[in-house]
Amino acid sequence: MTGRLEAVLFDLDGTLLDSEKVWEQALSDLATELGGRLSATARARMVGSSMGVSTAILHDDLGVDADPEASAAFLTERMAELFGTELEWKPGAHDLLQAVHDAGIPAALVTATHRRLTEIALDFMGRGLFTASVCGDEVSRSKPAPEPYLRAAALLATPIARCVAVEDSPTGAASALAAGCRVLAVPSELELQARPGWTVRTSLVGVGVDDLRALIR
Repeated sequence: MTGRLEAVLFDLDGTLLDSEKVWEQALSDLATELGGRLSATARARMVGSSMGVSTAILHDDLGVDADPEASAAFLTERMAELFGTELEWKPGAHDLLQAVHDAGIPAALVTATHRRLTEIALDFMGRGLFTASVCGDEVSRSKPAPEPYLRAAALLATPIARCVAVEDSPTGAASALAAGCRVLAVPSELELQARPGWTVRTSLVGVGVDDLRALIR
């Protein structure tokens, strides 16, 4: 017996869009600007994190005392350039998003990415596919805190327990689970192991609305 699915809450980077590689390019460019080279270990720690956390990790990795606001501004400008030309769907993501829309189920975008860049992504994906969106610069505590997902559910006027979150990173999945969502985890850059509340799939190819409904118990 399954419950009633009332909303689907989608992460952006690495889940709907193959944009983690775009972030890696921008972060590498920032490291070069600061006179260093970003390590693979530091990059892995950034996946799913806010821009503030990512810049702090980068500064620590390079051993530089740089201005966080200046680094964030550099990243934003570079990402805006790359988002304008480099965005691609993750396999199966567009089909699932369209299927959710066609089923009349509200969808929200819940991302640690700032609003300016999210607007570019929404233009690429199609704004009509989403009822609401929550960005990293619109919450006081970003992922892995539960606030982004709780805010999305509130915007949709939907009980969080009737929502399924689709995520690709441990940070994002932890945020959704802490908020009270069921989670479909589709690893992108980092490995994800199944645990209570998380269902892990290797990709979104072949995932449909019935698969999401089955997660609500």
